[in-house]
Amino acid sequence: MKKTFLIMAVSTTIASFGQNQNPIKYPTTNKGETVDVYFDTKLADPYRWLEDDKSAETGAWVKAQNKVTYDYLAQIPFRDVLKARMEKLWNYEKIGAPFKEGNYTYYYKNNGLQNQSVLYRKDVKGTETVFLDPNTFSKDGTTSLGGLDFSKDGSKVAYAISEGGSDWRKVIIMDAITQKIIEDTLVDVKFSGVSWRGNEGFYYSSYDKPKGSELSAKTDQHKLYYHTLGTPQKQDKIIFGADQKRRYVGGHVTEDNHYLVITASTSTYGNELYIKDLTKSNSPIVTIVDNFKSDSNIIDNEGGKLFIETDLNAPNKRIVTVDVNNPKPENWKDFIPETENVLSPSTGGGYFFANYMKDAVSVVKQYDYSGKLVREIQLPGVGTAGGFSGKKKEKILYYSFTNYITPGSIYSFEPKSGTSAVYEKPKVDFNSEEYESKQVFYTSKDGTKIPMIITHKKGLKLDGTNPTMLYGYGGFNVSLTPSFSIANAVWMENGGIFAVPNLRGGGEYGKKWHDAGTKMQKQNVFDDFIAAAEYLIAQKYTSSEFLAIRGGSNGGLLVGATMNQRPELMKVALPAVGVMDMLRYHTFTSGAGWAYDYGTAQDSKEMFDYIKGYSPVHNIKKGIQYPATMITTGDHDDRVVPAHSFKFAAELQEKQTGINPTLIRIDINAGHGAGKSVAATIQENVDIQAFTLYNMGVNVLQKLNN
Repeated sequence: MKKTFLIMAVSTTIASFGQNQNPIKYPTTNKGETVDVYFDTKLADPYRWLEDDKSAETGAWVKAQNKVTYDYLAQIPFRDVLKARMEKLWNYEKIGAPFKEGNYTYYYKNNGLQNQSVLYRKDVKGTETVFLDPNTFSKDGTTSLGGLDFSKDGSKVAYAISEGGSDWRKVIIMDAITQKIIEDTLVDVKFSGVSWRGNEGFYYSSYDKPKGSELSAKTDQHKLYYHTLGTPQKQDKIIFGADQKRRYVGGHVTEDNHYLVITASTSTYGNELYIKDLTKSNSPIVTIVDNFKSDSNIIDNEGGKLFIETDLNAPNKRIVTVDVNNPKPENWKDFIPETENVLSPSTGGGYFFANYMKDAVSVVKQYDYSGKLVREIQLPGVGTAGGFSGKKKEKILYYSFTNYITPGSIYSFEPKSGTSAVYEKPKVDFNSEEYESKQVFYTSKDGTKIPMIITHKKGLKLDGTNPTMLYGYGGFNVSLTPSFSIANAVWMENGGIFAVPNLRGGGEYGKKWHDAGTKMQKQNVFDDFIAAAEYLIAQKYTSSEFLAIRGGSNGGLLVGATMNQRPELMKVALPAVGVMDMLRYHTFTSGAGWAYDYGTAQDSKEMFDYIKGYSPVHNIKKGIQYPATMITTGDHDDRVVPAHSFKFAAELQEKQTGINPTLIRIDINAGHGAGKSVAATIQENVDIQAFTLYNMGVNVLQKLNN
């Protein structure tokens, strides 16, 4: 029997082959004459026309750019080899943690290469049936399941679907017992969950449909609605948001069905908090927190005793209790006090679980409802644990565990005894014992110590020639914790290094760490990323000729700004779905809600000058050789609209000096990333790795052994 595997080979001959292509002939990108005035500065925006996602001209530009990109990728001799290996490694059964609704146990399963995972269920006799198969939603796999919620007795379910990767959802209501759709589909739902009140109806959130393009027009007044089963959507009652303009509004019903909890915010950080007593007719909405200076949410209740997760006066978060009749912050009492590590709590089985991040890895402690510490849970290793949640009466809970070299496994957990057992361990063709993952701390420009986890094959030679992927994010209080990825496994089994620094702007060390990478401290994030690259080079893990930088969304901004500021530092740049036009980001869809992190160019001349100083679109200069660049985006991205990437690509193609390629790869009928099919995800990762290795001059050869 033949066995296929891949080898990395670097030599003087091979090292130059990726750079000897014929010059790329890029599509012509016409320039317009749009000029904006910011305070006393006039600024041209020649590619403003690319913001019109409905125009034939933009469509033709997308088609022309994709032809150039895919023609380039097709010439890479080992692209198909990479795809074959990635598909083989990806092709294993994946099963999610089970959850009970009514008389059934539900769980997600993917047989390996299915585009979307299938929701199965078992009855009390253990008979397995398919409940929802998103692979049947569309022929091309671009319609995905965007979430679901069961009524209190499990007899009904409302599930959301996303078409073409859009954040706009449709909600379908079904009888869970008969699996028959029971009424008209709700439309135009966005940034929303579904939360049932008993079995008669549910709460959801959305915006009014914008004028113009639904993919790019501004949406900034979110409203909470209540839908009563059996009535048309046009009769749905607005519960919150009609008179108060809030960009993000959410509502959920407590497990005992007694209270509606409402959160409202104007940005991605800080929220007001409200509660409504559902046991009393016409009860008022009561204000708990009336400002946006903290993040607070009710995570559980015992009768009228509320348990609130908050970072008010606790940058690393704490849990407090308060009586529902006097719920203002001055009456809050510590239940689980703040510690030096960031808290992310959950509830289930009649207990609280305090999941702490200690230098970006998990430590989990279990508490009872009196606040007494029951135990610290012994995790399977050093990495990321998640889950420990469920209904109060559950006897068994589930949690996941993973790190950069350990495929995600699911464990059952008995909260009364503290016993864990393997529930589902995937059979992946990857030997974790051959790899190592270690955390280092390096010094950023201003002296701040930054953690970074570096993962690679054991026995790696530190000679500066190792292909290295430096991945970062650094924003919105998002924490990058260790997790396994098939794409990264393929990268590493071919000798690559995968390095992830925990940059400021993230949430790894709480609110202070987040704030240190926002507004006029945003440059700290880029400095942290640059210092990570310099550390890897200084320690001989890699060199500038073998370094790629990668990030998506806010991480795409990170890559764009870094390659502008230090173009000589890396060989390859891979910005994905990035926020590239920082002067106009707030004019699209829900972008204005990002102002807590970024500020806006309209805030002040000082803020305008600062943002303009790093905005990727506005800092590309003629006469500079930028790294080989492949920008990736989706034509239906309505979170970070593709115009950001389009304009960045046009500027870079015009001003790039030298032979390094500047390509943009645009997925059709795809959005910001959620719900992307397995086939599309594999192909994107293959193309990114093939482009990266080809431009580093590293050849991936196929070798067959008997």
